Amino acid sequence: MTSQDQRSRTAVVARATKDPAGRPLPEFPVPPVLKSHGPARIIAMCNQKGGVGKTTSTINLAAALAEYGRRVLIVDFDPQGAASVGVGINPHELDKTIYNLLMERSVKVEDVLRHTSVPGLDLLPANIDLSAAEVQLVSEVARESILARVLRSITDSYDVVLIDCQPSLGLLTVNALTAAHGVVVPLECEFFALRGVAMLVETIEKVRDRLNPRLELDGILATKFDSRTLHSREVVARVEEAFGSRLLHTVISRTVKFPDASVAAESILAYAPTSAGAAAYRQLARELIARGHAA
Repeated sequence: MTSQDQRSRTAVVARATKDPAGRPLPEFPVPPVLKSHGPARIIAMCNQKGGVGKTTSTINLAAALAEYGRRVLIVDFDPQGAASVGVGINPHELDKTIYNLLMERSVKVEDVLRHTSVPGLDLLPANIDLSAAEVQLVSEVARESILARVLRSITDSYDVVLIDCQPSLGLLTVNALTAAHGVVVPLECEFFALRGVAMLVETIEKVRDRLNPRLELDGILATKFDSRTLHSREVVARVEEAFGSRLLHTVISRTVKFPDASVAAESILAYAPTSAGAAAYRQLARELIARGHAA
């Protein structure tokens, strides 16, 4: 091998060990096969700003974890029902959803639970009915802990529960944070998205102090990264400066494959299994497991 070939090979290796933002990228090993399942770690996918890739990340992270042999439950906690639609279930055709679990003691989880086309991935669906819960829960005793009560009966059956929160910091989101062990914050790589992160972190700290002392910020996930722009790189640098190691190494880049997969009601891993987007969410699953934030 000539010295030029060696330099070229070294350059390729160097590129392979950096994330799209140019930061050094650790190697996250393929996780071992689990000998048994449960109890689940509950992760709230949360950001009060809409359009940051929260539901996309919930669906694709869940599919990646299931691909690695984890039993995963998605809790659709957004009245828009996007996570339900994204895994191929039409929530508007369902008689019972997560709303009924919250509001009716007689309804059991088994009455609402739906299996998806992905082996090992289940769903508690939501639809527009959930929007009424925000008002109705106000008069309930221990209103912030009702979702935690609902999930308590099934956490032993799963390794990871992902709660897809609505884009607000209202009572439903507080319920999700009270039920969760950790929070992953999908953050769009643009400066306006940065402004709300401090408010969200403050809310997480309040919930930890007053309602859920086990709650942790598992990480901030940079999404919709555009490697062609300096803007995206500057946003990642700003977040890393402010939050340090809480910024996850995995970066989700923009690609048309994500909206295409949404239209097909599939995860990116099923729709385009060899794509860069699928590889990124597999890496995210490995990173969360390596950090101890997932089973």
